[in-house]
Amino acid sequence: MRPCVLASRILPLALLIAAAGGCGRGEAPPGSAAAPAGEPAASAPASAHDAADADADTDAQKQADAIAAQFPAIPVIVVPEILGVSPAQRALESAMAPVLDPIAGVSVSPARCSTDGALLNDAGITSVDAQGNVSRNGDQGIFKIAADGSGTANYEGGLITVNADGSGSINGDGGDEDGEGGALVRVEADGSGSYNGPAGVITLDGKGGGTWNGDSGLIRNNGDGSGSWNGPQGLVKIGSDGSGTWNGPLGLVVVNGDGTGRIGAPAQAVKLPPLAKVAPAGRFPPMKKFAPPGAPCGYLITLNDRVLFDFDKSDIRSDAAKVLDTLAAALKDVRSAGMEVGGHTDAKGSDDYNQALSDRRAQAVVAALRERGAAQQATAKGYGEARPVAPNEIGGQDNPGGRQLNRRVEIFVRT
Repeated sequence: MRPCVLASRILPLALLIAAAGGCGRGEAPPGSAAAPAGEPAASAPASAHDAADADADTDAQKQADAIAAQFPAIPVIVVPEILGVSPAQRALESAMAPVLDPIAGVSVSPARCSTDGALLNDAGITSVDAQGNVSRNGDQGIFKIAADGSGTANYEGGLITVNADGSGSINGDGGDEDGEGGALVRVEADGSGSYNGPAGVITLDGKGGGTWNGDSGLIRNNGDGSGSWNGPQGLVKIGSDGSGTWNGPLGLVVVNGDGTGRIGAPAQAVKLPPLAKVAPAGRFPPMKKFAPPGAPCGYLITLNDRVLFDFDKSDIRSDAAKVLDTLAAALKDVRSAGMEVGGHTDAKGSDDYNQALSDRRAQAVVAALRERGAAQQATAKGYGEARPVAPNEIGGQDNPGGRQLNRRVEIFVRT
């Protein structure tokens, strides 16, 4: 009779036992010894099925690690500057209209310079410092204040009104010939308020919470470290306890906040680090203290790194062509006294590494614009992590939204 040979590396233990029972009517395979009665049989070697499971678990964890690196940060709510917008800037904005999207990271703002001509960093009307407090350059207002504390000012094309209790409004004049494109900011005495203009509708509650409804979806900041973003990358929810979900192009990702999570369909348990809290939204500065820093010196085009580059890369992605084509066409008609393309990073990594990365990114953007016939006289300069517009950390905790604002390329058009 042909002997029965067991493939112990293929069959799991249960099948191994069943197969052994059918070999030679209870006879042991050649070269094997039956275990004495009452003694446990020797354990079987790990099966190929077990090895396949282990490989699958490893692949799932690798995918989870990649997903963790890509988990979207909820964008910081930034109220744009609406004063000091020149006719030249409005013309540029009109030419860039197909790609302008502040939530996505493409925006144009008035540039302001110090007395020595250096560009001043300012993310917008509101900002938050590393301790979670509001910061704003300038401590003297621009109003002629009446005895009751109220006043008005016409400032660079906009009408500013301040009330006796510190509330007020900033009414930017109409953007184009039809009066479209203007913006209205209303400020309450407690730092709450609203913005309604080209960037969408923004509300701030003065306590760290707010919403931003714009072209790239709805952002909600609850002010307690939690928030959500329903936009182009899907629905992102982050809890104040480090948990969260992302239902987007990679399927449903669940982060439990305790170092574990689930990915894929059917769901697989994996290790996923807790998510950083959503930083508080800013407050409006007291109207009596409102004073844009420095002096007007041109305008600033900001391109967030996610618009142009993959993470940690300096090669411009192919899908950034539309942004660059539109930008180059708009810049060809710009008259300027100078143009600088500056690269900026967040504070992760060494100073030297970030400096080199920002240099390469600035040079890549200049080269791409020149290929399209624009920015022929522009210079490229990397600033590394030296010129943040938002804190990389708040209270010693990571601030992904702030780091996202800092990873950018700025085109400073000096007028």
